[in-house]
Amino acid sequence: MMEHGMGFGWVYTLIFVALAVWLVYQIVQRNSSRPDESVKTPLEILKERYARGEISKSEFDRMKDDLK
Repeated sequence: MMEHGMGFGWVYTLIFVALAVWLVYQIVQRNSSRPDESVKTPLEILKERYARGEISKSEFDRMKDDLK
């Protein structure tokens, strides 16, 4: 009488394991496919500063020449 209803217990275990694997896969994919925005070249940073108006055109040109 205890075996009644227990015959498909492995199906639930299989579904649980598949969901766990899928969840881990999604987390890894989300973290690895996201570009690291904190890694910028010095020239990119300089261009952003100029675009925001933090530095003048002459300062930008001088700093850009220094980077080369």
